[in-house]
Amino acid sequence: MKKLLAIIVAATLAIGILSGCSAKRDGSTLVYGSGDYDSINPIMNEHCEIKHLLFDGLVTRDAKGEIVPALAESWNYDAQTLTYTFKLRSDVKWHDGEAFTADDVKFTIEAIMNEDNGSENYPNYIEIKEIKVGSDTEIAFVLREANYAFLDYMTMSILPEHKLKGEDMWESAYFKSPIGTGPYKLESWDVGQAITMVKNEDYFAGAANIDTIIFKIVTDDNAKALQLKEGTLDLAQVTPKDAQNFKDAEGLTVYDMKTADYRGILYNFWNPYWQENGDLIPAISYCIDRQAIVNAVLLGEGFVAYSPIQLNEYNYDGVEKYAFDLAKAEAAFVAAGCEKDSEGFWCRGGKRISFTINATPGDQVRVDMAQIAAQQLRSAGLDVKANVPADGIDWGKQECCIIGWGSPYDADDHTYKVFSTDAGANYSGYSNAEVDAFLKMARQTKDEAQRKEYYKQFQIAMAKSPAYTFFAYIDAMFVADDAIKGIDANTVLGHHGVGIFWNVTQWTMG
Repeated sequence: MKKLLAIIVAATLAIGILSGCSAKRDGSTLVYGSGDYDSINPIMNEHCEIKHLLFDGLVTRDAKGEIVPALAESWNYDAQTLTYTFKLRSDVKWHDGEAFTADDVKFTIEAIMNEDNGSENYPNYIEIKEIKVGSDTEIAFVLREANYAFLDYMTMSILPEHKLKGEDMWESAYFKSPIGTGPYKLESWDVGQAITMVKNEDYFAGAANIDTIIFKIVTDDNAKALQLKEGTLDLAQVTPKDAQNFKDAEGLTVYDMKTADYRGILYNFWNPYWQENGDLIPAISYCIDRQAIVNAVLLGEGFVAYSPIQLNEYNYDGVEKYAFDLAKAEAAFVAAGCEKDSEGFWCRGGKRISFTINATPGDQVRVDMAQIAAQQLRSAGLDVKANVPADGIDWGKQECCIIGWGSPYDADDHTYKVFSTDAGANYSGYSNAEVDAFLKMARQTKDEAQRKEYYKQFQIAMAKSPAYTFFAYIDAMFVADDAIKGIDANTVLGHHGVGIFWNVTQWTMG
């Protein structure tokens, strides 16, 4: 009866929210403006905030970004045998009441390592030679080569073997109604509308304060801002432009949070155009006025970017930054055998340098960046246009798009798997032997000075033959109802501004 009542209450709340009701709720429910999900599968691809509520990793990160225990109580590393051994908690239950064990960990990591599954996270675990289950509460990973970032990747969400053994790791019905070990349980999913989660009273780290969190699906940035004003959302990430409208709004707080989240142009090297013209990317990069983009799109809430690890301690400031310089651009185009036609457009082999920059529908920052970049490039003599494909990005066929990643912690994160040849998250088809070598050496050494040198050489090598034209690092602007207490405004967030829910169990709503 208690569970039935909870379902009825959750459904009633969802109906009120989805109908646009602006009445304020009590302190037991938080409504978050979320992107859409067609499945929740944190090991095959990267999901945004929802995984922090439903799942746990062996380790997690605290307020200072330090690795701390989660499903694992402790761990040790034997450098001679390249073995990480984890002691697991014995008091963890899956949301269906089954006991969490080391077999679940082994199953999850092996599923990621299975190349047939096509996980974009596969490159993070390629050094694993063997996984040994010592008992229900002990598991060891024996590596064939060192991976200095390995512990960082043990933050990966762990999934239940008893629900997924023998299942298709993309198509299983589990991913439409997942259970985890996390602080919240999935209660209901109204596809395209809302995902409702209720707190896990038996959570091993202590039950959350807020009873219900609803991820209301709002895919358009402008709609998020409107619904915050109406009071049908309690929390949402907004564009810098929309954030300005909430600075003095009664009952709402704007959180300007630093991130390791960058934006820029991804060039699709699977497309024949860039196979033939990839050498022109440095010249194209000189045509972009990044500060103008920061000023116009981000309203100063961010800064010019030139490297994928610019906010990381391994950043090399001396790398070629491709600062806006049309004289350098002209010299580079001429050196590549280009010349201008009668209308002032750069041509190669009698054909104009012409391509389209795609932007994700509903993401106003990316749309604005694509449009301004296209205008700047046209002014520089390139036949470029911006496009917002209604059906989303066609990664295999497009010429280029506005991309976003970030490395908030270890520099291996979102570099090795994004820029290494054929890596799981290398959506540009970029391949550079020097880049591959330096990234591999960097993850294999623990010596900080040597590691810094390898990342320096990685950045130099990629700047010579760019995968992207970097624009800016962006702040994540969140607007929250003043009733929400406990948001850590000083947390450095990851790509897409993910991470605000890291301490959600401590939040309250007055």
